[in-house]
Amino acid sequence: MDRLKIVVPGDAPPQIQGSHHLKRLEPYGDVVIHKDRPETDAEKICRAKNADILINSRGMVKWYADVLKQLPNLKLISLCSIGTDMIDLETAKQQGIVVCNQPGRTAPVVAEHSFGLMFALAKRTAYMTQFLKTGKWPRMNNIYLQGKTLGIIGTGHIGSEMARLAHAIGMNVIAWTYNPTAEKTNKLRIRYVQLEDLLRMSDVVSLHIKLTDDSYHLIGERELAMMKSDALLINVARGKIIDTNALVQALNNGYISGAAIDVFDQEPLPKDHPLLSCEQVILTPHCADMTPEGVDLLNEGVVDNVVAFLENKPRNVVV
Repeated sequence: MDRLKIVVPGDAPPQIQGSHHLKRLEPYGDVVIHKDRPETDAEKICRAKNADILINSRGMVKWYADVLKQLPNLKLISLCSIGTDMIDLETAKQQGIVVCNQPGRTAPVVAEHSFGLMFALAKRTAYMTQFLKTGKWPRMNNIYLQGKTLGIIGTGHIGSEMARLAHAIGMNVIAWTYNPTAEKTNKLRIRYVQLEDLLRMSDVVSLHIKLTDDSYHLIGERELAMMKSDALLINVARGKIIDTNALVQALNNGYISGAAIDVFDQEPLPKDHPLLSCEQVILTPHCADMTPEGVDLLNEGVVDNVVAFLENKPRNVVV
């Protein structure tokens, strides 16, 4: 019997290469790891054309209709992520390709990064550091967070953990989500409000929803204009949830006080990206779960999903 071919199509930056979890796949098939990122669709097809299973360790490697339709052997795409926006799910379904993700697995890690970004932004760390390096001694008020209102958009695993951390330092927490429940209201000790009210009331707005057609540019010029002039915006969800041009305008004109961004509308971030010219920003390269603990959790989870599928007990199935 031919052994299955399990392909990691573009593990750059390194995620799963060298992970001890890969040894668990040896009884099932041969694992092929490509340590650089495919630059073209043709290259993706070449790497994946004989694959039975793809382990997509990097969200920047995307699988849309034209490519998926040329992979007749493909049975499973297992993701090292919560998000699935790098996959054309409808085409995957039509092709009979199962897609599995990892909901909530690294929620504490990502929420801690978001929490840290909030503090870094509130205390103006990047701004102060930049000026001190040039020999200047700047004076600008920081933001005291205790007693302030945090507005969480999206109360899934990460948003829920963010609420817990905010309560720990004495912040008031309000939230908006597509499907609020009384159970979460009580469990998270939050109050659900309308999105417009959240934007007007919050001292900090933190985004934790997935990217869908409904959430694309959810935060645009109109929404940013509703926020307080001294409010902060945090995004560790997906870059396209925010209209970047509107955010740049709001920052440069002082309509909001600052933004901390881990995810972007273009990744990797090009050298001329407009956010790079903004003064009151904290920027990190889509690395909210990139701690040793987070990396190991994702590597373990992506292999767990492959093994479960091969043993006819699929889990975390998106389609």
